[in-house]
Amino acid sequence: MPVKVGKVEMYMGPSTVGGPDDLENAIVNFIDGAQKKLDIAVQELDNWNIAEAIINARKRGVTTRLVLELDYLRSKKPQVNPYQAGGKLKANRDIHDSILRTAIKVNSDFNTNIFHQKFIVRDSNALLTGSTNFTDTGTGTNLNHLIIIHDQEVAKIYSREFKEISQGRFGRYSMEHGEKPKEGLEVSRLPIKVLFAPDHNPEMEIMKQMAKAKKRIDFAIFTFSESSGIDDQMIMLRKAGIPIRGALDKKQANQDWSAKLPLREGEIELYEIAPKKPLRKLHHKLIVIDKQLVIGGSFNFTGPANLLNDENIIIVGDLDSKNQDSIKNQQKFAKYAFDEIERIINTYGKKISRSRLPISGSQLL
Repeated sequence: MPVKVGKVEMYMGPSTVGGPDDLENAIVNFIDGAQKKLDIAVQELDNWNIAEAIINARKRGVTTRLVLELDYLRSKKPQVNPYQAGGKLKANRDIHDSILRTAIKVNSDFNTNIFHQKFIVRDSNALLTGSTNFTDTGTGTNLNHLIIIHDQEVAKIYSREFKEISQGRFGRYSMEHGEKPKEGLEVSRLPIKVLFAPDHNPEMEIMKQMAKAKKRIDFAIFTFSESSGIDDQMIMLRKAGIPIRGALDKKQANQDWSAKLPLREGEIELYEIAPKKPLRKLHHKLIVIDKQLVIGGSFNFTGPANLLNDENIIIVGDLDSKNQDSIKNQQKFAKYAFDEIERIINTYGKKISRSRLPISGSQLL
């Protein structure tokens, strides 16, 4: 069962790989609840159940708009028979055609880099976001999360971002920077903060939040590169005595640009999460600070995510809170994310020891 604190919900899944929640069902139910309007911005859509929910919403009169990443729709090279759909992207293209035939307005992204959003604004009063792509793998074999907030102010922030996306006002070549989202939001006594990349430098915000840690930091992240400053901040905090533990997707962690080596040399407790049927990959972008504050959304810990891609982070909690009722709600919400990180590590994790790491040049001298 998801954690629900008033009007704020969080889902951890998918249940098919041992998570507590059915992510596909959560997305479909959210779409099915639309009465007037749906604005959907997502990197990839190949899940037919989610697509059917979108089409059914339009059929019952819901104004529906959609933005997708173009790379999952077009071919990089001309096909021998361009009149016949096929290949690994067939489902994406068939769904795209079906949606167009339902008179739904669809834009492909205008971004020369990665359109990496995963959010839905419903009826101008509810938001769904997280790390989950609307795909069979995203909802069935990859470890992911969703956050749902029933609040007009939060929905308004994402509606403004959707408008900018629809107009192509984002990405590396955008000449405008969107208005920074409103500070001081609170929903059900949970402080909420939203930031978008590349406009609002989410990387710096994550570093600022980590700098407030007094007890511990736990994370589960798909891609963590040395091009971000987050690894440096973690290493500094570890030197200051803050315990830090993290789960990394094995394939991504073993790329040349990965932050795995400096993190482990900095005494961060790290675990690789390897594919193990039915698990395909760890796809979270999730961090928990002091078991009280959660940062989720679509944002990987990389330089391109911060400077070039279209992304969002959502922060639930405030480590400066003094109100005990608010702190209690924050801790309840954060515990759900913390427990899932712990489950992932205990179920799938292999600890990365210093002896398994390559010898650096400085050690050779």
